[in-house]
Order: sequence, then structure tokens, then C-alpha cells
Amino acid sequence: MDVSAFKYMGAGVAMLALLGVALGLGKIFSAACDAIGRNPSAKSDLFTLSMIGGGFVEALGLFTLIVAVLILVM
Repeated sequence: MDVSAFKYMGAGVAMLALLGVALGLGKIFSAACDAIGRNPSAKSDLFTLSMIGGGFVEALGLFTLIVAVLILVM
């Protein structure tokens, strides 16, 4: 096999972390919807916390993308 084939395989394996990111985002926002359904008066607090948590999880996805691109470039 050529070295470039291993680069593509490494980038693909690095992108598997996006599966965890997608599951994490789904868990965060489904829990927020359930909590708002139970206590509608806490909507603003829950919305703020879910956006902060979603931003952190999304940042992990961006770091994964950067690592995959670096694997391909180097």
C-alpha cells in the first residue's frame, strides 16, 4: 500500500469522533427539550446552558476536523 492510503485511513478514523459529537449534541438538546417540557418557567436558563454545552461539544468536532486535515496535509 502507498503512504497516501494510510493518510486517508487515518483521517477517516479521526472523523469517527464526529459520531460521538453528533450523539452528544442530540443528548444535550433532547434533555433540554424534556426539561423545558417539565418546567417551562426555566426555559431561559436551560436554553443558555444547552447552548454553552452544545458549543463545547461542537468545538470538539472542529478539533477533530482540524486533526483530520492535518493528517492529510502532513
